Amino acid sequence: MSEFEGLDRRRFFQLTGGGIAVFISLGPWELFGQQRAPAYPEDINAYLLIGADGRVKVFSGKIEMGQGVMTSQAQMAAEELGVAVESIDMVLGDTERCPWDMGTFGSMTTRFFGPALRAAAAEARQVLEKLAAEKLGVDPGRLVVEKGVVSVAGDATRKTTYGELAQGKRIARLVDRKAVMRAASQFEVMGRSARRIDALEKVTGRGQYAADVRPPGMLYARVVRPPAHGATLAALDVSAAEKTSGVTVVNQDGLVAVLHPDPEAAEKALGLMKARWNLPSSTLDPETIFDHIVKTEGTSEIRQSRGDVSAGRAAAARVFETTYRKGYVAHAPIEPHVAVAEFKDGRMTVWASTQTPFPTRDRIAGALKLEPTKVHVVTPFVGGGFGGKSGDLQALEAARLARITGKPVQVAWTRQEEFFYDRFDPAAVVELVSGLDAQGKVILWDAVVHAAGARGASLFYEIPNVRVKTHGQPSYGSESAGAMHLFAVGPWRAPGANMNAFAMESQMDIMAAAAGADPLEFRLRHLTDPRMRRVLQAAADAFGWKSAPGPSGMGRAVACSVDAGSYDALIAQVRVDAKAGSIAVERIVCAQDMGIVVNPDGAKMQMEGSITMGLGYALAEELRFRGGDILDHNFGTYSLPKFSWVPAIETVIVRNDDLAPQGGGEPAIVATGAVLANAVFDATGARVSRLPMTPDRLRAAITAAKSHHSAAS
Repeated sequence: MSEFEGLDRRRFFQLTGGGIAVFISLGPWELFGQQRAPAYPEDINAYLLIGADGRVKVFSGKIEMGQGVMTSQAQMAAEELGVAVESIDMVLGDTERCPWDMGTFGSMTTRFFGPALRAAAAEARQVLEKLAAEKLGVDPGRLVVEKGVVSVAGDATRKTTYGELAQGKRIARLVDRKAVMRAASQFEVMGRSARRIDALEKVTGRGQYAADVRPPGMLYARVVRPPAHGATLAALDVSAAEKTSGVTVVNQDGLVAVLHPDPEAAEKALGLMKARWNLPSSTLDPETIFDHIVKTEGTSEIRQSRGDVSAGRAAAARVFETTYRKGYVAHAPIEPHVAVAEFKDGRMTVWASTQTPFPTRDRIAGALKLEPTKVHVVTPFVGGGFGGKSGDLQALEAARLARITGKPVQVAWTRQEEFFYDRFDPAAVVELVSGLDAQGKVILWDAVVHAAGARGASLFYEIPNVRVKTHGQPSYGSESAGAMHLFAVGPWRAPGANMNAFAMESQMDIMAAAAGADPLEFRLRHLTDPRMRRVLQAAADAFGWKSAPGPSGMGRAVACSVDAGSYDALIAQVRVDAKAGSIAVERIVCAQDMGIVVNPDGAKMQMEGSITMGLGYALAEELRFRGGDILDHNFGTYSLPKFSWVPAIETVIVRNDDLAPQGGGEPAIVATGAVLANAVFDATGARVSRLPMTPDRLRAAITAAKSHHSAAS
């Protein structure tokens, strides 16, 4: 069954009300190798509803989790319609009111949904101008539109409004991407920093999150959890919990839970459940996992190839072999996973903290053997996701319990459950061999990526002999861990690209130092892409870069990356306390070319947020585990970046209005680990090849560097 079977125009207008509606179908498109066929209304990708009051409802399957797409989407619609942003109401992530969407991830909202939304708004404007021309008795070419008012050029008294034109009318028009859209030189709303339209609700506390939903008669659920991944239930005694007043015990098809109208009573009842478990035998830990990953059989694929790496190795005057490692990283959002479910009149409604409302709807429908049209997922504000709120086990648990009990149910994970059931950014290994010729030019690049995948693995430097191979692709979206990992892994802000950039840019830095070259000039020497050269130079100019080969002792470094269609260059300044093994990041400059920028302030916020989050995986974040037992239960042992860590961050948006908007939510995080590792090398001469750069690892690297220097002397 398609996503929109049963949702015809009559049903749409019942759900949304009257007005002028514009539907948009994109036609065939492909993403991640999967094609979706065009079919109205099954593959609708945008709705606009012009209400009788002149307000505009924008229906988007995307969700707002702090990244600001609620505002940027409103700006795009306002630009093409010719209305003020303040006149737009956004409806996001509602599976019954919004067009189907795969989910909010991958910095794809503006890149993929944006053109569809703008095309719909442009077509809506054409429809309204035609109606206005008929009403005012003039040629459409004589009309001007300003903030939803259509008037005759040269005679402002002859006018009408979008609201008047929409009164009592229902007009559906099918449009496509070819609708005429405004050029960047014509922008009046896009390209300007609009105030976030969700700001007031959030700062006043009026904004609704899934945990704020309270249907009458709701029960709070606490679920019996295994002590380790891979553990199986051997015996269960629920008798004590069943004797507790007001407690409902559910034990059905592997789901064991206690429910009560009082969340504290539900927690106490959970403590009365007596479970015995068969524990897994794995002894893998954060130190031994890397050999396991490299040895595990999995799919291998050549991602980039040119020249002859064997010939390149033979011709190289100097060869550099380095193995880079990174541990598992948790998403750790402020808001843990929450869902509230209510089953009434044969229909399931779920309010969920999710990045993927439509896939979540379909998973719930499949598990409960309901038609997708009988499941309604509503997404309030989401308190951070970073890729981690895509699986939504809590939503499925809440729906199952609501179906079983016949009452509304809330499932809110504790912080310990959040860590346990997180789909972690996978531990990964990159084995890299590179080579310089006698003139200091890179002529060899041979990389094998284990577990990080292909994102960001391809080389953008001009090197003649290149092979990039990925081994063991992350099983994103899978409930199972697979052979390579002990627990499920999933997308974590720019998944895989952070690790691949760390390896790539560290290796480039190693060769720059070996060649006695300034690291900035060394990169420029191997770059022909004008976008990357422009971005790198913009970062250098903003930083005030002074040429010097590393390690210079200044503690500054550069790193570049390409992600989600955007080009980034970061320059960092650090101070290292060798005795304490501490790294103080003092300054980071980030230059980014992301094509047309819809909201400059919003783009800068995303750049700053990415860099701040990147401090975590670079300096501290690493999951502790023993076999399938997750040892981190809260932030007492799992360290997130603190405000005191945050350096002066300077953002430089490199203007490129000739390119459609590219991704902005993830690119700046990609090279953060690499630039900090390179800056540590520049400060100390020590190369850290494993993230995060903890004090123990940094001290060990400094000791090793000193020993190597002494031996060389």
